[in-house]
This record gives sequence, structure tokens and C-alpha cells, in this order.
Amino acid sequence: MVEGGIVKADQTEFTECFRTVGKTPYIMRLALSAGIGGLLFGYDTGVGMASMTAPLYISETSPTRIRGALVSTNGLLITGGQFFAYLINLGFTTVSGTWRWMLGVAAVPALIQLILMMSLPESPRWLYRNNKVAEAEAILSKIYGAEEVEEEMKALKASVEHEMAEEGEIGGGSMITKVRKAWGNTVVRRGLYAGITVQVAQQFVGINTVMYYSPTILQLAGFASKSTAMALSLITSGLNAVGSLVSMMFVDRYGRRRLMIISMFGIITCLIVLALVFNQAAQQAPRISSTESAHFGLNSTCPAFTSAPNPAYWNCMTCLNAASECAFCTNQASELHPGACLVKTDGMKAACHGEHRVYFTEGCPSKFGYLAVILLGAYIISYAPGMGTVPWIVNSEIYPLRYRGVGGGIAAVANWTSNLIVSETFLTLTQALGSAGTFLLFAGFSVTGLIFIYLVVPETKGLPIEEVELMLEKGFKPSLLGGPNSSSSNKDTKAAEA
Repeated sequence: MVEGGIVKADQTEFTECFRTVGKTPYIMRLALSAGIGGLLFGYDTGVGMASMTAPLYISETSPTRIRGALVSTNGLLITGGQFFAYLINLGFTTVSGTWRWMLGVAAVPALIQLILMMSLPESPRWLYRNNKVAEAEAILSKIYGAEEVEEEMKALKASVEHEMAEEGEIGGGSMITKVRKAWGNTVVRRGLYAGITVQVAQQFVGINTVMYYSPTILQLAGFASKSTAMALSLITSGLNAVGSLVSMMFVDRYGRRRLMIISMFGIITCLIVLALVFNQAAQQAPRISSTESAHFGLNSTCPAFTSAPNPAYWNCMTCLNAASECAFCTNQASELHPGACLVKTDGMKAACHGEHRVYFTEGCPSKFGYLAVILLGAYIISYAPGMGTVPWIVNSEIYPLRYRGVGGGIAAVANWTSNLIVSETFLTLTQALGSAGTFLLFAGFSVTGLIFIYLVVPETKGLPIEEVELMLEKGFKPSLLGGPNSSSSNKDTKAAEA
């Protein structure tokens, strides 16, 4: 149900979502219409308001037993948008007006969503709160079978009346006042601990550095061609979309908390191994040959190399890190043999390519390149089903209804602020710490995030919003791998016996 009632959450499976949607396709129409905002979010990292309102709307128009799967459709569309961004960008790389076409394509789904939103109804809760009871009942009749509508209306009535009776706790006033009152409420504060934790952790595992800069990361791993790196990036973005499908299959069966904890273990493992791979790639980078460097003529060698006190110890990474004007041109015989440290100019690039050599400016030739691609894929597979989609689901469920807008807004701000910090510092970190040090740093952030998720994030699988509020009021006690706590276990047992 949308707002209340008893559900047997452990019996919820992905097939239940298909059965329900098959009987009432109107539910999926609502979810997809709102979820197009997620597609745009994934494509151009725009529609910030939609990042909060889309999953919230889907949550309020979904039956509780399949709420997680339907909210996951928003995550699927986000990852699908990222995949199409790489695909379309790859297609337009050699077309005149490249970036204009890349951005302009985003207008198509935006126009489709605008048209669909013309017929998109308000959520039953909003309609009931605004004394449009008949309209709320009409929407519920399209979501539920005739035998369930009356029960849903009773639950909705009780929920809204309870909410309005306590509305004075928030009252009007400025947003600062609302935030202060929300933080002063014990239940909301505990919900915010969970909601903010998962949103910050989602970003500080480094996901958007992988999604935004995956061509650059792949160049650092040894793929010099930008088009090749971008094509390989399609693999990571495609796996991200596949992982979102996995989330839809299991989030309502195994729970939000368990998926996130398992996801974090996978993320940490992949980041640590990636750090080791990039460290080995840097240590075993091809050496710099003075002969090769001088081969391209007078003033072709990078000045930092010619003036270095110990040039015999230089390798490709030393060359690229020495100065922004240095580039590496591979040996004709093999990319892994000693090469040239050249001035980074278009002329030198043309000269290098003219001798059928490879010209590197971001990374170095490496026998570990394809291993890095595999590990990035494993990282995405670990991330997408858990930390990719579940934080948005948790934030659509964790707050008392009267504080949902404020709580969701605060968590969304935390997410976007973290996104900004991580994405804006990534290239600086790789220059200061190297690729290996940067991935190791993200692994450390991920360990911290895992600890906080274990300590403060409760399981909300299959629970009506009112029961989530009661759970937070009593206080949450963590259990291994997100298994149900004692209160939820008793409740599930009673529900099963009933």
C-alpha cells in the first residue's frame, strides 16, 4: 500500500513487481514519467530538484510491497542516461559542432517528460491533504484493485490526519526555521543521520570520478586514444545500468541495508586492488631514453628532462608528472621499451604519430591496462545494486511524512555538495597523490562510510512510513549484514502467523 497497512515484506520479490505492474500498468506509467528526470540527471548531471522529487513521487504512488523496485527505476534511468551520454558523445566526437550536439540531444527526453507531465496526477497524499478526496480515491483505484481501495483510503485518511494534527511542530516560517525544528525532533534527526550518511557515502566512494572521468582514468591506465578510452567507458556505464536492474530484482527481497553493506565491501575491495594495479603500472612504466628523446630534433626534448639532475632514473610517469608541458612518445619497437620525453605540442604529437608511435599525455603504456578495465567494471557492479540506487530509496522512506520534504531536501543537498567536492578535487588529487594514492584515499572514505552505515542506517524494507517512524522513535540497534532487529523480527513473525 502507499501509506500504511500490514505487508509481508519477506515474500516480496522482483516477480511481484512484474505481476503487479502487469495487472495495473498505470503504476509503471507514473514511475517512468517521473523517472525521465533521472535519465536527464544521468545524461548531463542537471534537473537537481528532480533528483529529490522524482524518487519521492514514485514512492508516494507505489504499493509498499514493490516500492523499492519502482524507486529503483529512477536509478536505472540515471545509469541509463550516463550510458547514453558516453554513447552519444562517442558518436559526435568527429562531427562539427560536437559539444553543441551532445548537449542538444538532452532536449529530446526533456520534451517527452514535459508532455507526459501534463497528464501526470498529483500523488494521492497531496490530493487528500488539499481536500481533493474524490481525486485521491480515483488515483488509488488505478493503482490498486477494487477490493483494496477502501482499505487504502482508510490508511491514507488516518495517516494524513495524524500528520496534520502534528503540523504545528514544523509550522510555517523560513526554511532555516523548518530545518531547525526538524533537527530538534529526535525521530527526524535519527532519520537524517541515516539519510545524510548514505547520500554522502554514495559520493565519497568516488563513483562520479569514475563516471565523469572514466576516459581520463582509462588513459591513465595506458589507453592513449581518447576515442578508445571513451569506447571502453561504455562498458563501465553499461555495467552501471545492469547493476541498477539487479537492485530492482533484490532490493525488496533482501533489504536496503544488506545490499548497501555488501555493496560497500565490494567497493572497498575493488578500490584497494585498483590502487595496487595503478601503483604497479607507475613503477613499471617505460623508461626514458635520452637517445629517443633527442631523435626528434633540436628543442624537441622536454626542458624538465634535460635539466634534471638524475635523468637516468626517469620513466614515463616521471616525465608526465615533471611538468605540464611534458609528453611521452613510445618506442617504435614496443610501447613498453624506453621512449622519448618530449615537449607537449601539436607538432611533436604529429611527429610522434608520423613514425607510427603512440603519444601519451595523461598516462603511460602499461601491461595492466585491461586489468584496470576489469577492476573498474567490478567496482561498478559492486556499486550499482547497492550504493547506486538504495540511498535514494532510503531517503524516500526514512522520514516522518510531515518532515519528508525537509528531510529529503537536506539529504539531497548533502549528496550534491559531496558530488561537487569529490568531482572537483579528483584531477588535483591524481596530480598530488597519483592514481594509486587517490583510489586508496577513496577506499579509506568507503571504510568510514561502511562503519557509519552499519551503525546508523536501519532496514526499511516493506515497512509503511508510520512503522519506520516508530522504529526510529525506539532507536535503532545495528545487526550483522542488515538483518532485522528484534522489533522488526517480532513484527515479521506476527505478520507471518497472521
